[in-house]
This record gives sequence, C-alpha cells and structure tokens, in this order.
Amino acid sequence: MIEFQNVSYAHQKGYGVSNLNMNIPEGEFAFLIGPTGSGKTTLMRLIYFDLLPDTGLVKVNNFFSSKITRRKIPKARKSIGMVFQDYKLLKDRNLFENISLPLHVLGFKGQEINNRVEEVLDLVGLSGKEDHLLNELSGGEQQRACIARALIREPDLLLLDEPFSNLDSNIKLSMREEIYKIIKETNTTTILVTHDINDSLNIADRILIFKAGVLQQYDDPVNMYCEPANCYCAKVLGDLNQIDIDNKTFYIRPEKIQIVKESKYKVFVEKCFFQGKEYKIIGKLNGYNWHFFSKKPLKKLDFINIDYNLDDLIFFDSLCNNFFE
Repeated sequence: MIEFQNVSYAHQKGYGVSNLNMNIPEGEFAFLIGPTGSGKTTLMRLIYFDLLPDTGLVKVNNFFSSKITRRKIPKARKSIGMVFQDYKLLKDRNLFENISLPLHVLGFKGQEINNRVEEVLDLVGLSGKEDHLLNELSGGEQQRACIARALIREPDLLLLDEPFSNLDSNIKLSMREEIYKIIKETNTTTILVTHDINDSLNIADRILIFKAGVLQQYDDPVNMYCEPANCYCAKVLGDLNQIDIDNKTFYIRPEKIQIVKESKYKVFVEKCFFQGKEYKIIGKLNGYNWHFFSKKPLKKLDFINIDYNLDDLIFFDSLCNNFFE
C-alpha cells in the first residue's frame, strides 16, 4: 500500500525526513507520533504527493514519486481520503451537501449520489441529519461528518491529522472507538497523526515515532512499550522508573512494580491519586522520582516496600541517560 525507500526531504526551516525506509500494508491502522517539527506533516504530504522527495522513492498504491507528474497527481489522490483537525466543512452547506461534494468532483450524479450518502451516513451514525447545517451539529458529529466525507469516495488510504484535537474527553473516547470500528469494517489503510499516546496504545496496529526527521521505531504497541528501541521511544510511551544496579542504570514501567511486605527497596510516598480502579503513587527511591500503582490508598510520608522482576528491567546505553535528566 505505502512504501518508502531511502526517502529524504529537507526543509529550509525545521526538519523534513531523513533516509526513511518503511512499509505500511493494506488494511493497517498506523499511528504517527512525534513533537512539532519532527517530520510528521512532511511524511503525510509525501504520501499525498504534495511534496516529492529529494532522494529516494515513495510508492502509494501503484503510483511512484519518480514517475508522478502534475497531470497524474489528481488521479493518485482519488484513492486517498484526508481529514483535517480543523474540520474544513463548509458552513453555508448542509450535511448532505458537505458529504456529497467529493462525488460531484468524481462525476457521480443523481440517485447514485443519494445512495452513497445514505450508506456512509448510516455507517457513521448520522442518518436523518442530512438537512442539518454545521451549527446544528455537535463537535463529535462534525468530526464524524469529516470521516464520512473522506470515506464516501471509498478510498484505499485514509490520512487523519489530529482528528480528536478539538473534542472534549467524553466525545473523544467515543469517537476513537467509532473511527476504529469504521476503519476496520471498511478495511481502509489509515495513518493517524496524534500527540496523545493513549489513542495509539488502545487502537493502533502499529506506531511510528519520529524525532528530528528520523523514524525512531515502527512496531506494534505491545512490542514498542515493552521493548522500546531507545530511551526517546521509551519515554514517549509512558512513565519510567530509574534504578541503579551494579553501576548500571536500568528503567522499569510503573505497572511492573509490586507492593510487598518486606523488601530492600523502600519508596517514600509523596502523593497518592485515585484513578478509578486503582491509585497512582508518586514517591522517591534513592533520590529518583518513582511512579507505580496500588489497589489501596497509601499514606503520604510513609515508606512502602516494593519489588520487581528482573525480566521487566529495560536497559539503554549510557548515551540515553541524559535524556531523562
């Protein structure tokens, strides 16, 4: 579906991408994570043929960056649906008109348009709201409308740019599940840009982490969380606790910590937060900040015994240590 072979693209200001090699197969739901300026937008624009690489080859479906021309770009984009974080819906058009716009561009007419709109609105749960204007739709409904407009052309590839950024937490959670369901039902290859790691850990098939234009790791969420490629990926994906053993520095995830009756490791409890099913504990161990979880509340300013399994320790080379300071 998507293939990058030794692709580099340099901007005059900020990072582009550097020597990128990766493949995203058909039907995969991939999440793209990285700070502002890390190369995420450049990657999306290369896939959309809005940019062409300085070196290397980009392949999207059966279109190649080395052979693409201005006349071929519209044809290549017909198989790609895009959803922007600021919606891009037309305020003076009703829902039906907004959703059907791509079909008019593609030459569809009459009842065929009506049938396709009816199908896609039913898919995203907006049936019966065809005549509604934008100000009559909630934020979640507007986001689903964007998904519907992107899907109505039956794209092979869907590009989602921060689709949850304008939604409150409750709507965001339901929208995340709805989008996942729609994408899997239609078997649409999808790349989603996000800053929220929880989105990707919950529903991604694989995650791409970028920093300074370089792909740091591309893996499924479990492998990436448990076996990060480097300290940057490890920290991006969640809290880490540092511990020194035999003059070596190791890290361990909070959920791997066990509370025990007796141990040589005693954490000084500084904070205890209730998080629904459990409590998040913040404390100090040998001068390091530690995070872990407890089924019961712990008293502040108390010492608590903890332990762990050696197999759960994560080790990085010495160059990584500065990242955590």
